[in-house]
Amino acid sequence: MTDTPAKAPFDLSTPLGRARTYLDYLWNDHAYLRLGFSNAHWISEELVRANQPWPHQLAAWKARGIKTIINLRGGFDASFHALEKDACERLGLRLVDFTITSREVPSRERVLGAKRLFETIEYPALMHCKSGADRAGIMSVLYMHFRKGKTIREAMDQLHLRYLHVKQGKTGVLDYTFERYLEEGEPAGMSFLEWVESPMYDPTGMKATFRSQMWGSLLTERLLRRE
Repeated sequence: MTDTPAKAPFDLSTPLGRARTYLDYLWNDHAYLRLGFSNAHWISEELVRANQPWPHQLAAWKARGIKTIINLRGGFDASFHALEKDACERLGLRLVDFTITSREVPSRERVLGAKRLFETIEYPALMHCKSGADRAGIMSVLYMHFRKGKTIREAMDQLHLRYLHVKQGKTGVLDYTFERYLEEGEPAGMSFLEWVESPMYDPTGMKATFRSQMWGSLLTERLLRRE
């Protein structure tokens, strides 16, 4: 499942428009923090997860054999998307937009859409959100489970502090999604997919019972300002 992006307001056809776009990207998207840090990790021989790449970083990934870029952020009217779309078009990379959130239990449609995505994209691929920690984390869990055959318990290692994911904050709802499966679905003899497709999978109810820790929320919401 992919999203249809709206027309972005940033004009890259003129030097002034391109400069304005880069300035917005540099400051409002905190891109200055990512000039020397990509939070990039190859999680298999065909997929790398990372934070939001700069256009010159996309060129470097293309040189390393990457064919598909998966944007998990949405942001179709944002400067980062205008620059990423332009770079992918110039470099001959396929850009796939698959929006997912970091503070919600994913809908059934989103989980099934992720499965279809990993079955149909051209590899090698790079998958990114803004920081490469949370949305890239949950999608990496789904990738490892659906495409690589890892158990959910094994695949949950993709939601780890080594990738800068903080489960004690509001983004811990992503971990909680899989923990609920291990508490409910697995003991009932259900596969993860069977559980997601069953009435037991209740994103609204799970979100309502999830509780983050105060210090974790302060870290992710106030200090790190995670998207």
